[in-house]
Amino acid sequence: MQARLLLEDGTLFTGSAFGAEGETTGEVVFNTGITGYQEVLSDPSYCGQIVTMTFPLIGNYGITRDDFESVAPYVHGFVVRRHETVPSNWRAEYSVDTLLKEYGIVGISDIDTRMLTRLIRSHGTMKGILTTSAQSVEELRERLAASALMTDQVSRVSTKHTYNSPGARERIVLIDYGAKSGILRELTSRGCDVVVVPHDTTAEEIRRLNPDGIQLSNGPGDPKDVPHAIQTIKELLGEYPIFGICLGHQLFALACGADTEKLKFGHRGGNHPVKDLATNRCYITSQNHGYTVKDDSIAGTELEITHINNNDKTVEGLKHKKYPAFTVQYHPEAAPGPFDNSYLFDEFLKMIADHKQQKPAKPRQAELAAAVKGAR
Repeated sequence: MQARLLLEDGTLFTGSAFGAEGETTGEVVFNTGITGYQEVLSDPSYCGQIVTMTFPLIGNYGITRDDFESVAPYVHGFVVRRHETVPSNWRAEYSVDTLLKEYGIVGISDIDTRMLTRLIRSHGTMKGILTTSAQSVEELRERLAASALMTDQVSRVSTKHTYNSPGARERIVLIDYGAKSGILRELTSRGCDVVVVPHDTTAEEIRRLNPDGIQLSNGPGDPKDVPHAIQTIKELLGEYPIFGICLGHQLFALACGADTEKLKFGHRGGNHPVKDLATNRCYITSQNHGYTVKDDSIAGTELEITHINNNDKTVEGLKHKKYPAFTVQYHPEAAPGPFDNSYLFDEFLKMIADHKQQKPAKPRQAELAAAVKGAR
């Protein structure tokens, strides 16, 4: 079956369909990862996007239950040069084609993904329509022009109910803006008592959980589309240690008076070099974001830039000069990807321990179950 991808600049790609039949619209982006297509497909930060993989062979090691970053894929479409229908991997349970069919995701293969990537790099991310239908190009163009990019992605991907992953150490409230499983995995592997709450949980509801620290998760879209999250962070700042990742980093910056802007084509891949300004060390990072904190907006705030991207010098890390809070634009929980940055979770726990020494801990016996129940 034939599939077509039409971009808003009029460029048309015709290739082979795989995955589900149908039609979808979204922002067309590219990811430069050589491995990790399953994690890309299941990363909630891709909600509303048609993802192009620059690596030419996708699906060669199949799909495995244990490698999902969320319970279901959130991409709107999948674009590859070639997809492998018969994966070779002892862990593989089924193919990419089967996964896309199961979740109703349209895919297109056998197109020039290098040309598509160069177009996006030259002109920026574009709206696109991906279809297996036989409609005329003019009809597709009209449908694309009439469509709008999503602005409510966070509400779509965030958990709807509060839940607890018990642990014996620090209690961390993880605000879920589209959290990858890797964040929960890193926290629980350190013995943390993690309470995951919806994106619209208020500061007062979080206080009732009596946390030791607040984790701001990754998530999709424009941070300015979730103003309630910015307000919640403002109210919690200074009360609890805070660690933000990706969208959480951007929301934290906005809460502190900085500004954000859209990148031309974003950072999506597993090999982005980031410089730690305190040590001059370069870390290889996994990234997935289309927005960035404006560096010239940091002046006049109580924020300090801690990391920058070595490719384009964009802001990759912040810390608060007065309160125990720091954030990074990249993904220290990345899997697959570089493990250089998982130490940041240890830094977060150390910050919590230091904060506790300065501020006596409150009793918190048996309140969690009632608070979680009340938040549901």
